Amino acid sequence: MTSKSPIVEIAKKVCPAVITVVVSKDLPKVEGFYSFPFGGREFVMPKMDDKKGKPKTEKTQIGGGSGFIVSQDGYVFTSNHVVADESADYTVIIEPTKKFPAKVLSRNPINDIAVLKIESGGGLPYLEMSDSNKIDIGEEVLAVGNALGEFTDTLSAGIVSGLSRYITAFGGVDHQMQNLRGLIQTDAAINPGNSGGPLVNMEGQVIGINTAMVMGAQNIGFAIPINYAKKDLDEVVKYGKIKVPFLGVKYVLLSKEMAAANKLASENGALVVRELLGESPVIKGTPADKAGIKEFDIILECNGEKITEKNPLGHILQKCKIGSETTFKVLRDNKEIILKAKLEEKS
Repeated sequence: MTSKSPIVEIAKKVCPAVITVVVSKDLPKVEGFYSFPFGGREFVMPKMDDKKGKPKTEKTQIGGGSGFIVSQDGYVFTSNHVVADESADYTVIIEPTKKFPAKVLSRNPINDIAVLKIESGGGLPYLEMSDSNKIDIGEEVLAVGNALGEFTDTLSAGIVSGLSRYITAFGGVDHQMQNLRGLIQTDAAINPGNSGGPLVNMEGQVIGINTAMVMGAQNIGFAIPINYAKKDLDEVVKYGKIKVPFLGVKYVLLSKEMAAANKLASENGALVVRELLGESPVIKGTPADKAGIKEFDIILECNGEKITEKNPLGHILQKCKIGSETTFKVLRDNKEIILKAKLEEKS
């Protein structure tokens, strides 16, 4: 008799802690539809349940994704783009008879991570987290989630195909663009609805959070390394929020094309520039202001790391410590200067 695959035991261990995140909002209640002729064409319009000039509303599901429980007392990880709508309500479904309202404790759009909390009285199944710095290319992995938002506890097997990948992704209810870096690439199938689910190793430990796939390609998916999320969870448990370092400048990232079009002296870096007329790109009283950063400066490096499109200033600042002295190499009037600032916490 042939023995069962080890994946069977991993599935038994992992699936109970993988959950569905349901996104819902109060929207106008539709009673029916009516035809509206205009410009020689016929348009179908919704008829709202309207009494005394105020349309009735009803709770309507507008989206969803996957997630997983990481503690007995109800901390949950998912993707930021799954819970990006701050005006929506969120429900976590552990199984058909177990549904809990979820509170979003933190959103981290830079790494596409969110931390949720459910109050269930404890005793929840949860997943152990591995060290994503110790992942090897070729390592066997499983992606778990609710494929297409319909097929719960869907498993797909594969390997780690690459590390430290950089992609530009579109997601969330508003389909905003995100630049994600440091990603784990896998050929385990990641489908719509899988976002926020775990990528686990052959010990059933989480090494990543499923976040994106390449449309039109086969077997190319990406996950956020779990170490990024562990840092966020530690801060949420300790402070009740993520503490984000704040510099206080508005800028655009330079590219070769932008530098050539504007005859700039550098093809890389963060050009300090205002977004609107009448505003200052350096916010008064902030660390940037105190350090002497000025409009039209090009910030080339932060703590020795070069600022590029693939390694933007915001990503580097996230690794800096609040209150510690941070060093910036700045290009001003074609001369390089060194400025120092003590970063503050973003309010």
